[in-house]
Amino acid sequence: MSHTAHIRSHRKPRRSASTLAMRAGVAGGVLGTLAVAGAAGSANAAEPVTQTLELPTLTADLAAQAAQSADATQQAAANYQLQAERDAAAAKAAKQAKSDLADAKQKAAAAKKKAEEAARKEAAARASRNAERTTLSTTADAGSTSTSTSTGTSTSTGSAAAVISFVKAQVGKAYVSGATGPSAYDCSGLVQTAFKQVGISLPRVSQDQSTAGTQVSLSNLQPGDILYWGSAGSAYHVAVYVGDGMFVGAQNPSTGVAEKPLSYDPPTGAVRVL
Repeated sequence: MSHTAHIRSHRKPRRSASTLAMRAGVAGGVLGTLAVAGAAGSANAAEPVTQTLELPTLTADLAAQAAQSADATQQAAANYQLQAERDAAAAKAAKQAKSDLADAKQKAAAAKKKAEEAARKEAAARASRNAERTTLSTTADAGSTSTSTSTGTSTSTGSAAAVISFVKAQVGKAYVSGATGPSAYDCSGLVQTAFKQVGISLPRVSQDQSTAGTQVSLSNLQPGDILYWGSAGSAYHVAVYVGDGMFVGAQNPSTGVAEKPLSYDPPTGAVRVL
């Protein structure tokens, strides 16, 4: 017997076929599991490809939403601008209306002041005429007379009738400053033309006509006398007395030649040239 027979061998014992088979099965199972996991991993890795195919649809939707949002924003901006323009126009109109109102008030105040001034002047003129009438009446009653400066001295009833007939025939014709007929007259133009019909030449203007004859009292008027308004020598209006408390004169542009009662506008004085 060998001296080493009792020493255990350090070699590993041979594995049996069944053990190898079992290990092969385990390895196969592991490999199968790994294969399945790899397949699953491959499947999972393929999923992003499917999702990537869906991105264009999502992007188109987002683009449409962005376009709608942009349109809404633009419309809102347009609305704001339109409202701002309307507000500016309204403010401008209000400012213009305020300015127009101020101008109208100023013009109305000026017109009122002018009317009041005209009324004061008219009142003063009437007061002056009344004072003149009082003075002339007193002078006439006392027997005072002024020197006649008329170039005609006819006192015939026929001449007075002719003058009266002429001025009455002109009633209704127009008043035009500086006119002496036949279609229009001013106050002194009518008087001058009327007395020219009977051969009497009178001065052209009312200031001179108011002294072209004998001053007579307003209480002693006769048809054919020349009436005047204002002071003798500075009269601003003349007419012809036609009897029965009436006179005919070229009054103004609105009335033209008209027949009026003495009460319509009492004269200051009168002269007689017939």
